[in-house]
Amino acid sequence: MANRNQIFLYLAWIVALAATLGSLYFSEIRGYIPCELCWYQRILMYPLALILGIATFKNESSVKKYVLPMAVIGWGISLFHYLEQKVPGFAEIKPCKNGVPCSAEYINWLGFITIPFLALTAFSFIIIIMIFIKSKNLNK
Repeated sequence: MANRNQIFLYLAWIVALAATLGSLYFSEIRGYIPCELCWYQRILMYPLALILGIATFKNESSVKKYVLPMAVIGWGISLFHYLEQKVPGFAEIKPCKNGVPCSAEYINWLGFITIPFLALTAFSFIIIIMIFIKSKNLNK
């Protein structure tokens, strides 16, 4: 029977994998060109799918110390990106100087669900799950 930490690792891996596959779907199948902030979010999410996948099968709860900082940074970028899309004052800030503007909304489901919102949700779930993982104290 899987222990509690392994179940949490598995859930976090599923979230990271779904986010990775979702972003690839939007860019490679739907043809949406990622903006600069989207790339930063991908840079942080894609390794999480690999790291959490390995940690799940090796039952390595110590991976929390690597995953949590990456997820928190990705969460911050996603939040900023989402605010840039939805809050007029943030649109004045232009981090995407070349290519697709960061304020572009390829999708807008229910008036608030955009691609950065999906990334923000995924990073949030990963952070919450990581908080529930009990780190093994190696000094015992």
